[in-house]
Amino acid sequence: MMLTTALAILLPAVPGAAGLAGLLVRPGARRAAAALGITATAVALAAATVLLATTRRVAAGTTLADLVGVTVRVGVSVDPVASSVAVAVGVVALLVQVYSVAYLRGDDRYGPYAAQVSLFTAAMLDVVVAGDLVQLLVGWEVMGICSYLLIGHDRSLATAPAAAVKAFLVTRVGDVGFWIGVILLGTGAGSFRIDDVITAAATGELSHARVTAAVLLLLAGVAGKSAQFPLHSWLPDAMAGPTPISALIHAATMVAAGIYVVTRLYPLFVTSRPALVVLGLMAAVTMLLGALAATAADDIKRVLAWSTVSQLAYMAGALAVGSDRAAIFHLLTHAAFKALLFLAAGSVIHAVGSNLMSRMGGLRRGMPVTFVTMTIGLAALAGVPPFAGFWSKDSILSAAQQATNGLGAAPALVGWLVLVCGLATVAITAWYVTRLWLRTFFGARRGPAGHEPARSMWIPLVLLSIPATLLGLIELVPSRTPRADFGWFAYTPRKYAEYLPSGVPGSHLLPIGRQDLDPVTMTIGLVLVALGVVAAILAWRRDTAADPARVLGRAAPLLRAGFRFDDAQRALVVRPVRALATTVWLGDARVVDGAVRGVGSGALRLGRRLARLHTGLPRSLAAVLAGAVLLALVAVLVGGVR
Repeated sequence: MMLTTALAILLPAVPGAAGLAGLLVRPGARRAAAALGITATAVALAAATVLLATTRRVAAGTTLADLVGVTVRVGVSVDPVASSVAVAVGVVALLVQVYSVAYLRGDDRYGPYAAQVSLFTAAMLDVVVAGDLVQLLVGWEVMGICSYLLIGHDRSLATAPAAAVKAFLVTRVGDVGFWIGVILLGTGAGSFRIDDVITAAATGELSHARVTAAVLLLLAGVAGKSAQFPLHSWLPDAMAGPTPISALIHAATMVAAGIYVVTRLYPLFVTSRPALVVLGLMAAVTMLLGALAATAADDIKRVLAWSTVSQLAYMAGALAVGSDRAAIFHLLTHAAFKALLFLAAGSVIHAVGSNLMSRMGGLRRGMPVTFVTMTIGLAALAGVPPFAGFWSKDSILSAAQQATNGLGAAPALVGWLVLVCGLATVAITAWYVTRLWLRTFFGARRGPAGHEPARSMWIPLVLLSIPATLLGLIELVPSRTPRADFGWFAYTPRKYAEYLPSGVPGSHLLPIGRQDLDPVTMTIGLVLVALGVVAAILAWRRDTAADPARVLGRAAPLLRAGFRFDDAQRALVVRPVRALATTVWLGDARVVDGAVRGVGSGALRLGRRLARLHTGLPRSLAAVLAGAVLLALVAVLVGGVR
């Protein structure tokens, strides 16, 4: 076995084994649990780093089962995109493990928590390196289970169990479609191996109609995992989990999995215009919805959660307009600055004892490290140059602008939709980011005085601020390949272009090429960022003790409630389903069970009536009959003796 293959196998195997071993550790054995989790994650990160530095592509596997012409394999398939995402997962997971040691210092269930974080990390890494769709599904579902356990970790918090159940159920709704899509692809191609499925689609072995149906069903699972409309509502409620878990879910696992899977299967998506149209519509609606909902939220973690919903929509929009490179680029920069933001928010919450910005204010003096690092994260989120988010977000907007000519995989209308909604979201994002910054760190103190947390909590903030500042500069690094098709990333539709017949939509696509930032789009974006920042500052300066969201007027309660989407779900889905369930239960209880009980009670009543007929004979008559029978027996016996 080659060293690179062994390293690829170790990526999910080491944290997975550590997670299973950690479940056997006593809940109170903090040192053993922490050592196990941190060491395993560090090993996985080291393996990912070596793979990124030394390997263009690793592919290996073995057949697990051959089921009537359908092959199921287990193995790894790693390219520079997979290696890059694995490094991001490893960095965030390692810092979360270190951060959690101090953040959950008084938690008597830290042992299971650390083990579940390791399993969560292993599941995401399995999705990253899986060479087979069935193997990918295993990691996909294990992530769902781990998210349920970790979101509901704090049993003292009344909202945690409900949030965990909601996350599990909403994502399961999408997973039904995802499973069916995978089955359609695997059974049609005769193999669940990802490369075999893509080749079968490109050569026509998988019909265009089947591929379109399959990828549309896959989008249901992507919408659930990556919190896209209409399956987005679980993510803001998932903030009931510990803050380090929020960082892990939002930055490097779970929600990133949906976007990553689309990039792994992107050659299938570019052959289906209907799928790209649906993806574009979903992205446009979600990025605006998430950004607007963040403008009025008072819970600092909830603001960041809605921002994640919106930023994931940017990635989906990039995929919709034909740029998987821009999507992966933003996924990586987002992992850095969103992990930084959640961990910095955790430091603030740890200091003031509340999630509410109305209980904060004036914290920059008492928490200088947290202030500086969170400012970096917020600047990256808003798209302020030269921070990482500026480069990746503008690459998406530039890709959308290029798609407006209609020469790409998606119709021009999708390009315009993503571009217009993306630019509007830029201004809204700058507004709510500035509001959060001012409400948390400036003005009069509205709660306890802030203080810096333990060293194991602020060191991860400093480390994450480095990629949040510099990672976007990868845009300026020349490609290491003569084709210059993806900068450092090689996983592109061009890889399969030789298989695409001329009749298949998408076969006309040229290599995507280096994503040059469009100067006009970039200028418009910077102007919108400035407008959003200035508008928030002006609203705040009118009354520094009041919430700038007051300028939203009557819309504020609607936005704070996430457009009352939960109420709509309860009215349109939950209540009808419960009513149907009640009807079925009553039908079962009163009709089916009633019929059974009716037969039984009818038999009992009939038996009682017959019993009355039998017991109605006079006792004297019964005695006479008994005597007659006795005399008859005596006569027979006497006669027989003679």
